[in-house]
Order: sequence, then structure tokens, then C-alpha cells
Amino acid sequence: MENSVRHEGTIESIEGRHIRVRIVQNSACAACKVASRCNASESKIKIVDVYDEEAAKTHQVGDSVVVSTSSRSAGRALLLGFGLPLAMMLAVLVVFLLAGVEEGTAALGAIGILVPYYIAIWLMREHIAEKISFGIDM
Repeated sequence: MENSVRHEGTIESIEGRHIRVRIVQNSACAACKVASRCNASESKIKIVDVYDEEAAKTHQVGDSVVVSTSSRSAGRALLLGFGLPLAMMLAVLVVFLLAGVEEGTAALGAIGILVPYYIAIWLMREHIAEKISFGIDM
């Protein structure tokens, strides 16, 4: 059985087969009784897009659901969102520094490589969505 990443959430909207689920992600200490007085606790609200025709027919706005994705899919998302951009930035920085470019310019070049990278990610978003997707557990 494949491991999965699961989160409880509430359906925000349903349009055709597109379901938007609101997830409240809590830090480890957000559930603590003194969390309201502590600066370390934090929670974030995230919206997850699920494309599931069957779930769209059986659920309504406001329903509590569990969304999940495979750990492989989550790994791909982390790689695309953090791993590859970091590797590209470091590679550009090293190449510029070895070429004798001034440090400030090399740093700007390393940051600048992210612009075409994220444009490419945006252009390939539909292909990526096929590989990295969430589902609703029934």
C-alpha cells in the first residue's frame, strides 16, 4: 500500500468537476492550550483544487472531507517548487563566480534564473496538474 499525505478540510465551492477544499494547516503546537499567548504557534489556511466528477456529484459546499495525495506526488511537488529552483540558483551562482563576475551581480543572476523557471512552470501547469493531483477520500 502506498503512503499518502492526508488533510481534513471543508468544501468551499463546487463548479462542474472542480472542487475547492479549504484546509487549515496547524503547526505542531497550534493545538496547545496556551497557543494564543505564544508566538511560536501558527496556522495557515490553504485552498486545494480537486478535480473529481464523482465526488462533485456526492458532496455539497460545507461538507467536511479528507483530501489526499500520494507521497510520490507530494515529493514531485516539493522537487518542482523547491529542489530544482535551489539547484538552478546554486549552479548559476557558481558558474558566475567562477567566470569572475562580481558577487552582487552573480547573486542577482542566480535570483534572475527563477523568472524563466517559474514562467515555464506556469506554462506547463496543466501537464503538471496531471502528475500532481489531490483526491477526496470517500
